[in-house]
Amino acid sequence: MSLAELLSGRSGIAGRLPQRLEDLRGPAKGVVVLPRHLSWPGMRECDVTDDSIRRSMYGIVLTQGRRNDVARFLNARLLIEDWPLIRTSLDPKLRRCCERRFALRGSSGAHEAGG
Repeated sequence: MSLAELLSGRSGIAGRLPQRLEDLRGPAKGVVVLPRHLSWPGMRECDVTDDSIRRSMYGIVLTQGRRNDVARFLNARLLIEDWPLIRTSLDPKLRRCCERRFALRGSSGAHEAGG
């Protein structure tokens, strides 16, 4: 991020998110080990095949992560599938920004292209 972007305040929520949903290249299976700046007590190792753990991890990464964290740990397909449940736990400003940036839908039927 450039100095101009930092000074203009663009380092906020939008600055922490990758530009496109396709930039989210996190794993669809296996265990993710979160870096210390994202680790909450008891939430360092996350099995992304466990729906509840994955949703919690995605919430942490979206709320606290940097742009490269979001791209590295979130999987686009899984985010689309989980979005109706994840969105309810997020700050409204972050939720709206994610929905605009990644073209996510707010309710059931979050994606139309099948999973």
